[in-house]
Amino acid sequence: MTQGARAVAPRPLITLIVARAANGVIGLNNTLPWQLPEDLRHFKATTLGHVLVMGRKTFESIGRPLPGRRTIVLTRDPGWTSPGCERAGSLDEAIRLAGAVSHVFVAGGGEIYRAVLDQVDQAIITEIDLAPEGDAFFPSLDPARWLLQSRQTHTSASGVHYAIAHYRNRERARETTGGSATIDGTPP
Repeated sequence: MTQGARAVAPRPLITLIVARAANGVIGLNNTLPWQLPEDLRHFKATTLGHVLVMGRKTFESIGRPLPGRRTIVLTRDPGWTSPGCERAGSLDEAIRLAGAVSHVFVAGGGEIYRAVLDQVDQAIITEIDLAPEGDAFFPSLDPARWLLQSRQTHTSASGVHYAIAHYRNRERARETTGGSATIDGTPP
């Protein structure tokens, strides 16, 4: 490296994490339209110790930074602040703020998911077998772009059926492997 040149940190793995109903609903009036403590425990176990990026509305619905996670809030308002949080105007800015970390999770809401869907490497989706009313939705994943890697089915203590599905973005995998192969090992 030449004198004065700075090493650039490798891009972290970016994972979208969401719980969505069978009809695509992810929220109603800035709340979850279901009670599923098992998924909240899964969310906590998965994101604990990592950077968590979320939109302002999602952050305000939670009301505070989540313990054990560094919180970066995406908002267009350059003057927005909240104790214990950092502010970014884009996912790229949030990644720069995150610095040299191995993994960043994007946790909503609907507008944020739509904006960053093509930029994330993978998605962890809790697919809930309910069809509640809602005003926030998760976009459909294009099967040509997204590869289902695993899906585990569960039944909650209250009898709600749900699955936790892991998807990999084929396009992002191609970019990170230099275009030599897709996630499933086939040529691009």
